[in-house]
This record gives sequence, structure tokens and C-alpha cells, in this order.
Amino acid sequence: MRRLAQLRHYFPELQFKDVRGNVNTRLAKLDGGEYDGLILAAAGLQRLGFSDRIGQILSPEISLHAVGQGALGIECREGDETVLPLFQPIVDFATTQCCLAERAFLRELEGGCQVPIGVNLYLEGERLTLKGIVATLDGITLIKGEHGGDINEPEPIGVELARKLKQQGAQEILDRIFAEFR
Repeated sequence: MRRLAQLRHYFPELQFKDVRGNVNTRLAKLDGGEYDGLILAAAGLQRLGFSDRIGQILSPEISLHAVGQGALGIECREGDETVLPLFQPIVDFATTQCCLAERAFLRELEGGCQVPIGVNLYLEGERLTLKGIVATLDGITLIKGEHGGDINEPEPIGVELARKLKQQGAQEILDRIFAEFR
């Protein structure tokens, strides 16, 4: 829903259809003329050895990702002094802080997987800037904004951005979507 709403917003002249199957099947459908274009994850195509099939990469301004996308979360028992030290070599402070800002944004919006909500984070030194969107399912309305702050205080960044978007009309979009799906 999130990707489709953004694509519909930025490319209203295009018609979008679901394509089923694995990557090879989807590419075969494209090659067979069933579709004029195909949108797939560039990272996935590269991992599968299909880099030559990438015709264009959408900018982060056009396709914001889902909250927490790309981050790996590992859980263990609280206070487990045997296991916790084993995780320390893979803990990335910046990634943790970015996820905390993103999750605060989503929590403040009371969003979930039924709502087109997207984020992008930029880190410059100790400053974290969160960009976010809330869109209608048809992509006609897309409300976006950004808010930044200290990397050591990530949650207020997410909360404040959510509040800004609500003031711009995101709450009305969310209320309509929640009424339809809840």
C-alpha cells in the first residue's frame, strides 16, 4: 500500500498492476510484453545477478521505506548477562537511534501495515533528520514533512514529525483508512 500510494501520487498518468511470481517469473512477464515496466527492489536484483536489468532507481524522495525496513532486531531475555555481551559486536548505535525515531513516528500516528506511511532518515554528524509521509490509498493526497534533532534524542524527533503531519491533515487520512479497515 505504501509503495503503491507513493507511485500513484508521483505518476498519476500510469496504470499499476500487481505482478505475481518470483523475480524470474516477473522478468519473463515483462519480457513477454505483459507489462511496460516493472518495479522491483534494486538490492534484490543486484543480489540475484540482475544488475543489468535495472533501468532506473527511484529516488528516496519518491519512495520512502517502511518503518524499520532494513534493520535487524534481535531479542533476548532482559538482564541475561550471558547472552547480552554476545550481541555487542553487532549493535550499531546509529541504526538503533534511527529505528527509535521511526517507531516513535509510527506509534504517534497509531499506524500499521494498512496505512501508507513511509519514512527516510538522514544522519549528518550528531543530527538526525526524519522525513515522513502519510498518503491516501489512491495516492491522490500525500502529506509529507521532516523534522530533525540530536541523534541522542530520537523519539521526540519522530513524535514531533507525526504531530506536524497530523496538523497538515494526516489525521483525517488515518481516520478514513482506520474506519474502512478496523
